[in-house]
Amino acid sequence: MARKPLIAGNWKMNLNHFEAIALVQKIAFALPDKYFDKVDVTVIPPFTDLRSVQTLVDGDKLRLTYGAQDVSKHDSGAYTGEISGAFLAKLGVTFAVVGHSERRTYHGETDELVAAKAAAALKHGLTPIVCIGEPLEVREAGNHVQFNVESLRGSLAGLPADQIAQVVIAYEPVWAIGTGRVASAADAQEVCGAIRKELGELSSPEIAATVRVLYGGSVNAKNVGEIVGQTDVDGALVGGASLDGEQFATLSAIAAGGPLP
Repeated sequence: MARKPLIAGNWKMNLNHFEAIALVQKIAFALPDKYFDKVDVTVIPPFTDLRSVQTLVDGDKLRLTYGAQDVSKHDSGAYTGEISGAFLAKLGVTFAVVGHSERRTYHGETDELVAAKAAAALKHGLTPIVCIGEPLEVREAGNHVQFNVESLRGSLAGLPADQIAQVVIAYEPVWAIGTGRVASAADAQEVCGAIRKELGELSSPEIAATVRVLYGGSVNAKNVGEIVGQTDVDGALVGGASLDGEQFATLSAIAAGGPLP
């Protein structure tokens, strides 16, 4: 079956809830409904913006969805600062990013914790976007494929095949995030193809053929077409370009196969 492209805009720690409303309105205005038949589009704002985004999406019956930048492995309890998947589900959240390289780097998150968070997201009906990616030294040593395959195994550990079928994988080479450096389309395909092959080992080839694998790392309207045109790349996890409503709408339209809005 054909995999519908997914363009996910990770806002990171940017935009208050007033600014969030303005950006979603701009995206919705710039991207006509017809494009949503060919591409799924989601925004991933800070937690403090989610209720405002929910109100706008529901009130205006927008076809874009929204996600969270993280989720706790716990359901509830004395875990100060944590956000439960149960709370996110009540806010109408569709996706939950887990294991983003910034969480791994700045908060010491491990593959084991990422797997627990992915399981927690699935428990509450959320789709985890499981992020993996190599640092520059691993890429330069030529060990990037093996590194990502092993990280994928660890980050999905304990998930049965039917749950692996429900995840999204995002390959984000750490050296390309926010740096302006972009993996070539061939680089992205090499790793995303290896990810899909390993997904087949962890579940089945049939399931692996349905799982969406995204590329993340300095994606913009100029390079998204070539990247998502690769056989095993099914969309993009977009950072800085997702904060520009017109550019985000444009790259979403490109991922849908055009024409530009």
